[in-house]
Amino acid sequence: MTRLSLRNPLLTPEQIAQSPSQRQGMSQALELDMRVYGCHLIEAAGIVLRVPQVVMASAQVLFQRFYYLASFQDYSLRGTVLGALFLACKVEENPKSIRSIINVLDIIIKRDRGYPEIVTDGYDAEYYDLKNEMVIAEMQILRRLGFNVQVELPYGLLVNYLRCLEVTEHPQIPQLSWNYLNDLLRTPVYVCFQPETIACGVIYLAALKYGVSLPTSPPWWIVFDANEEDIRQVARAAVALHERSRLRVMPLDSDELEMHLRGELEDHVKATRHTRYETVNASSKTASIASTV
Repeated sequence: MTRLSLRNPLLTPEQIAQSPSQRQGMSQALELDMRVYGCHLIEAAGIVLRVPQVVMASAQVLFQRFYYLASFQDYSLRGTVLGALFLACKVEENPKSIRSIINVLDIIIKRDRGYPEIVTDGYDAEYYDLKNEMVIAEMQILRRLGFNVQVELPYGLLVNYLRCLEVTEHPQIPQLSWNYLNDLLRTPVYVCFQPETIACGVIYLAALKYGVSLPTSPPWWIVFDANEEDIRQVARAAVALHERSRLRVMPLDSDELEMHLRGELEDHVKATRHTRYETVNASSKTASIASTV
């Protein structure tokens, strides 16, 4: 009999050891870069769409889970970002229209690449291609996750733990701990550990940074159902994330991924940027001439 649980599903040791993308030949470093960039796009789009934090966080967790069941080679980063954000908006009862999500993400990607920031009109081929990507990605996320889109987040636990440890009045620890929770969404931490461990990990790191002593008899994390090794792993993941440098141009689909592996993606983006600006300038000149006739 299948048992339903409100606990977050976690990765198995086999999944942690090698993801589908790595089994198809992708390096671990590139996969981590693509995970970070995908979560960056979700967060940036969520801010522009003015959705609550829980929507952005849930979408990032769904994005992370999906790519431990499928590969970047088979499912485009851009489509999965669109599908995860669209799905999270519905799950968290804060729906946004397909068009608004597509237009916002499209502009963010264009800004990242230095393209002209022209909004799709909702009727051109570019818009319909993105819409198709979104719909397919949402269905694939649901199918791969077995329709289990429950996401338990550690934000509420963090607030309670800080109160119990009597550090809510510290000028830096509460905000820094919160920031670490947001940063860790870009790592696999949320699919490797339960929320109480993640909350303890960020408190541990923030307290360590500011030299604040926490109870040791018994160790404070035991009270919150966590263990020392796990919270240290969470802390190390946060530190490692800040030490990483993201690639300037990230592949958005399988074609661009092939270009990246051949070392051609940045040149392709530069050429596309040049072509698009030429098209915009030509259109502006045509419109200017037409207005004088």
